[in-house]
Amino acid sequence: MERKETGVLCHISSLPGKYGIGSLGKEAYKFAKLLAKSGVRYWQVLPLVQTGYGDSPYSSVACTSGNPYFIDLDMLAGEGLLTKQELLAAQHTGVVDYGALYNERYVTLRKAFSRFFFDSEEFRAFVKSGVCEDYALFMTAKKVYGENFLVWDESLKYRDPEALEKLRTDFHEEYLFWNFLQYEFRRQWQALKSYCNGLGIKIIGDIPLYVAGDSADVWAHPELFKLDKELRPTKVAGVPPDYFSETGQLWGNPIYDWAVHEKEKFAWWTMRLNHALETYDIVRIDHFRGIDRYYEIPAFAENATKGEWKAGPGKKLFAGIGDRSRFIAEDLGIMDEGVVALREELGFPGMKVMLFAFDGNPKNDFLPANIPENSVCYTGTHDNDTVAGYVKSLSAEDLLLFRSRVAQALQEQKKFIRLGKRPEEISEALCKLVLSTKANLAVLPVQDILGLDNSARMNRPSTEHGNWCFRLERMPKGGIMHRLKRWIRAYRR
Repeated sequence: MERKETGVLCHISSLPGKYGIGSLGKEAYKFAKLLAKSGVRYWQVLPLVQTGYGDSPYSSVACTSGNPYFIDLDMLAGEGLLTKQELLAAQHTGVVDYGALYNERYVTLRKAFSRFFFDSEEFRAFVKSGVCEDYALFMTAKKVYGENFLVWDESLKYRDPEALEKLRTDFHEEYLFWNFLQYEFRRQWQALKSYCNGLGIKIIGDIPLYVAGDSADVWAHPELFKLDKELRPTKVAGVPPDYFSETGQLWGNPIYDWAVHEKEKFAWWTMRLNHALETYDIVRIDHFRGIDRYYEIPAFAENATKGEWKAGPGKKLFAGIGDRSRFIAEDLGIMDEGVVALREELGFPGMKVMLFAFDGNPKNDFLPANIPENSVCYTGTHDNDTVAGYVKSLSAEDLLLFRSRVAQALQEQKKFIRLGKRPEEISEALCKLVLSTKANLAVLPVQDILGLDNSARMNRPSTEHGNWCFRLERMPKGGIMHRLKRWIRAYRR
């Protein structure tokens, strides 16, 4: 990032559209065009992976998969794979209903697959490449046998080669179906990414540090995780109590056996990072602090209060990556000198969140005056309240204090930014405050640009239900985007 630029955070699932969830179709292209016209040069999305239990993009069935829900149905119809009647039956409005999607979308996608010429040379080459082999076998077994892979027949659970070949052969059409989904997803994503790049927009993607326990990743590479002989996790991931949760966050992901990774020269991680670099222009590494030191919790703990800090792999994790200039470190939460030194040694920009700035501490790292150039500044992340939602949650006394601290920061920035009283006006002021900082990249969540309250919040950490459902009711209007363009010009981004 050689100059000050602006980004917008909006996950694919949050785009408007007719089919119950945002897709890689025409609405995504419209959104990219709106961003470009407004002077936005970065579009940040959450992980694009296929979600599993809990619908979180940070807990996937396979870390290099693409979410089949994002495959655009109109594009499939354009290939002759779906009928008008099937498109009409797939229509849903409102927030994302993952239960309905799970029950209905795969039925629609199977109809598309039934008409797909899967003996084409291009598709055969895709399958033969093996890029989705573990995923396709895992999902085939899931469909046939159901349940967590831990309860499958032992020959399949422990991946006996004969059992895998029997699965691939006996259920070959099912195996090809899951390959088909990844084939279509990758084609559509690469087309959208190429379009964005052609508009001068770079895509910021997200790579979670951990993978889900019930995933193709753990099933295919159990030696890389701290598991018992039955392949059950002995330690799980999370973070201790912090400003997100009083009892910490118990994520439940299996912990890596970093000694084994190092012995294998981090081959699996190098593959994963290189895949992310191929998928996105810039990669945000979620929970970067776990690479320096990570917090492991006994597998059957009720919360995250009784974990233990352990040394992570550090810079050795990136030894096989030639270009390190395309990473962002999500360095939020409990920081220490070690993780700061690691981030600085690698040269990765860190993250600054404006909603964390106003605690009255003049040395707060998130205050505008304390934000360095080599950083990415946000009003908030997918784990935060929206600005308007946060303002609405404050008592009259706390709101008065918050507004006074924001006003002081505005004055120190020597920028004339009007601080109104309504929540959406305060949201606009904080957006401008983010743009006014020295940070090379300022990223505004689409909810804060629109001044939406917490009904538009994406995720509430430590809660299992009701997350990841936010969708735009319609594409942002031209007037709103023109206003964003004026902000960007005013702060010379």
